[in-house]
Amino acid sequence: MTANEPDDARALAERLLGPQEPELSCEECFDVLDVYVEHELAGADAGTAMPAMRAHLAGCSACRDDHDSLLALLRTGSGG
Repeated sequence: MTANEPDDARALAERLLGPQEPELSCEECFDVLDVYVEHELAGADAGTAMPAMRAHLAGCSACRDDHDSLLALLRTGSGG
């Protein structure tokens, strides 16, 4: 048993059971993705500020890929 197993199991359960928060469509996610990433870059808890977005990104690999790409791009562009 590794130290990450409880977190891994929790993440898997969230993916299988779906979001506990109100659901967000991919289009709605894309519309506010920049705001979510700006929260993260500012050091804020974006998932708490935008729980529906956190839930959508946990369950949607396409939007999560967009998120990861935007976050990496902005980190690279800002020198961080």
